[in-house]
Amino acid sequence: MTVWDRPEPPSRPVPLDRQRIVSAAVALADEGGLEAVSVRKVAARLDAGPMRLYGYISTKEELFDLMVDEVQAEILPEEQPEDWRGALSVLAHRTRRTVLRHEWLADLLGGRPTLGPNGLAVTEATLAALDGLADIDTVMRAVETVSAYFTGAIRREVANLRAERATGLSELDWQRASGPHVTRMLATGRFPALSKAVYDGTDVDAEASFATGLDWVLDAVAMKLTRPQV
Repeated sequence: MTVWDRPEPPSRPVPLDRQRIVSAAVALADEGGLEAVSVRKVAARLDAGPMRLYGYISTKEELFDLMVDEVQAEILPEEQPEDWRGALSVLAHRTRRTVLRHEWLADLLGGRPTLGPNGLAVTEATLAALDGLADIDTVMRAVETVSAYFTGAIRREVANLRAERATGLSELDWQRASGPHVTRMLATGRFPALSKAVYDGTDVDAEASFATGLDWVLDAVAMKLTRPQV
């Protein structure tokens, strides 16, 4: 029985329910990451005994599942674009923005699909965008490919944000600090392709890079999608 199927216990003596528990856990994670979330800390924020929470959740993993499903509601657009490419693009960009609001979500992206109502709705919207454009196996590979791209891109962006906070150096500051070493290494002539990228490449921000990469992936997916023969 999943956490979504299991009934909740009575809410006395302190008013309590899964929604309050999840909201408190999300707030803690937004403030300090997943390491800031524990049953004890969530209980303290709710002014409840830790053992009471185990009537609503059995494990920390269940709590994480509920947290992920809670914020996945932010991914779903109010109106679904009619064309498949627009639909997948909107879902990818909304996933990125949701992760940037809830950075801890980057650590839980990928892997097994979430089974909560919002997670299932995101999956449904994704598959529905491609429904009828190809056989189901092609559709599944297309969804996996797009998901693999934006998951990796988002995690890289979050890793860079965390590095900035950990070092106190912005991307530009880090490049300046690393510049002398990189210049000496490139001057050896051992890295001609990297040298071309450093000196001739154009820097773009994370959002532009994400959008460009997503467009290229969608271009590749478009080549694989063919309408079924009637």
